[in-house]
Amino acid sequence: MADRVRVRFAPSPTGDLHVGGARTALFNWLFARQQGGDVILRIEDTDQARLVGQSIAGIIESLRWLGLHWDEGPDVGGPYGPYVQSQRLPLYRDHAQRLVLAGQAYYCFCTPERLERLRQEQRARGEAPGYDRHCRHLPPTEVEERLARGEPAVIRFKMPLEGVTTVVDLLRGAITYENRLLPDLVLLKSDGFPTYHLANVVDDHAMQISHILRAEEWIPSAPLHAQLYRAFGWKMPVLCHLPLILSPDGKGKLSKRHGATGVLEFKRQGYLPEAMLNYLALLGWAYDAEREIFSIEELLEKFRLEEVNPHPARFNFEKLLWMNQYYINHVLSLDELARRCVPLLQQAGLLSLEASDPASPAFAYARQVIALVKDRLKLLTEVVELTRFFFTEVEDYDPELLLSPKVGPAVVLHALERAIETLRAADFDDEADLERRLRGLAEELGLKAGQLFMPIRVAVTGRTVSPGLFETLRVLGRERSLERLAAAQEKLAAYQARSAHAC
Repeated sequence: MADRVRVRFAPSPTGDLHVGGARTALFNWLFARQQGGDVILRIEDTDQARLVGQSIAGIIESLRWLGLHWDEGPDVGGPYGPYVQSQRLPLYRDHAQRLVLAGQAYYCFCTPERLERLRQEQRARGEAPGYDRHCRHLPPTEVEERLARGEPAVIRFKMPLEGVTTVVDLLRGAITYENRLLPDLVLLKSDGFPTYHLANVVDDHAMQISHILRAEEWIPSAPLHAQLYRAFGWKMPVLCHLPLILSPDGKGKLSKRHGATGVLEFKRQGYLPEAMLNYLALLGWAYDAEREIFSIEELLEKFRLEEVNPHPARFNFEKLLWMNQYYINHVLSLDELARRCVPLLQQAGLLSLEASDPASPAFAYARQVIALVKDRLKLLTEVVELTRFFFTEVEDYDPELLLSPKVGPAVVLHALERAIETLRAADFDDEADLERRLRGLAEELGLKAGQLFMPIRVAVTGRTVSPGLFETLRVLGRERSLERLAAAQEKLAAYQARSAHAC
């Protein structure tokens, strides 16, 4: 085993990268970077039946979005490649054969049908289902004959039948198992592909992995892996099994029925990678009872693997959303927020490609618009609907929205006319001037401020809720604001005429 710290994140490409896997990747990354060690990305795709197309690309995209870069992997290479297990099959076959020749493993010819019957019989007797070691003591001549006939066979490990196996977990201490209760696990399947157990152990040794940080669900496999290391004569890496991530109600593992669970799903919804990393770091670890906001640099300084709580952690969607809003409102600069929102506005057809250039007038305008909704954004994707009216014509709206409580159409029509006259003389670059003039007009007309401001707001935005009226008028500018007020006049006049005709 190398003295240098080397960790691996080894996902299976069976779908989107789950937030639980992302948390494992984060803890591996933090630990290795703190120790000046190496991070290896290895794709464990030996379970061919469960592979999902494009999953590898999705996993890589997820990790890169989070900023968890690796030193060796399928896309960057390295001295111990290839880093995709399906490209390493001869290595696993050689090691399985090595164990057979050493009397540490054996061929098993049991068919799926026999194994299913065995499980049913065991359940009927109230026993835990498991392999009965039927082929463990077959005569070598029979094994050779059956292999020569081409009978399908797997290779199983010969687990010791006496004594105990003790593994030491960094978070849980020593865990001891009785060997007689451990199964003769399958190492090599009949299709020539290894199981997770063989490939995992062989690759961790070959790639000189010093520390294995993986999910708690692999604890039952630890004694089996320990025995494999013993059989090969290798030193086992340090083990650390990370706590499960539970659903918000704590009644089971987090799954899709509880909401988004894939990293790319959170990205599509408008979460920030900084907020996601910060939140994931707190699922099982805490610096103290009060502090919750950490940059990645601060996590590298303060995170301690041995301080991770081994008990399961609940995933709280509301807390993640709060943290995302905090990052948008208090951590990102306006320029950075605009840079991230512009592509979303472009995808919605609201901005041209020119806006991608931070030096362009289009970007400058988008920046002004985003500044008005920054405090209301919880997710980046919300920027599209919150700002749409700044980039397009006002969407059609019910003329009744122009009417303030206890103020009839005639009064509002007159108020809109006077508002147009007042705003023609206003300085649209000066919010204070806009406010002073409109408040003065409301007083002159004998209206409450809200009774005047609401029809103006609806006229220029098409909505009853929007950013501050004076800020909105400033960003929209004189020409568009006056055009929209005039259009509102026409809409309300037509509504008044229809109402009079109906009577």
